[in-house]
Amino acid sequence: MTVLASLWMVDADAVTEADLQRYRGWLTPGEMARHQRFVRAQRQRQFIVGRILARAALARVLNVAPQDVRLEEQVGKAPKLVAPVAKGMAPGFSIAHSGRWAACAVSAQTALGLDIEMRDVTRDLAALAAQAFDVDEMAQWARIQALSGDERVDGFYRLWSEKEARFKLNDISGGHCVTLPHPELSVALCSAQPLARPPQIEMVMLP
Repeated sequence: MTVLASLWMVDADAVTEADLQRYRGWLTPGEMARHQRFVRAQRQRQFIVGRILARAALARVLNVAPQDVRLEEQVGKAPKLVAPVAKGMAPGFSIAHSGRWAACAVSAQTALGLDIEMRDVTRDLAALAAQAFDVDEMAQWARIQALSGDERVDGFYRLWSEKEARFKLNDISGGHCVTLPHPELSVALCSAQPLARPPQIEMVMLP
């Protein structure tokens, strides 16, 4: 079986307030409740855009309208697809956001974990590493610190985004992971099954 994935990305800041209001009507009560718990307007925007992007990506795989895709919130976990029922198919998807970007990876054949991170050269990377990385990751970070400035920043965010992608996949020590090029972001995609080829990042418009 050939295992493929798509990766869609949208500029959340480009979505109009009128469209955001329209998309709120697509959300389930559970999603709306979570949306309203966010204090910052940017986080509310990211949440709505991510959920609508996931619906659009899943709709392509399931051959339905995006409004017909129903997602259910799970405490401490990623949302799950509850409708429509995909007979003979086990679609996987993962949502991520950072800064103005929202992204969703989707596959008809395998579970996925996606993470995107804005590369910020002003952050204290050593402090972040000490807080977030385990022993093996700290050993990798020690080697990365010997690199030049840009390579050091790229290496840190690659390690961090892969860790987050594995966490979303629920496979901290495993998974089949690829990194994808982007001028602003570190992008990592992990899959339960190996992909036949890495997906291209597709810049899309929301429906």
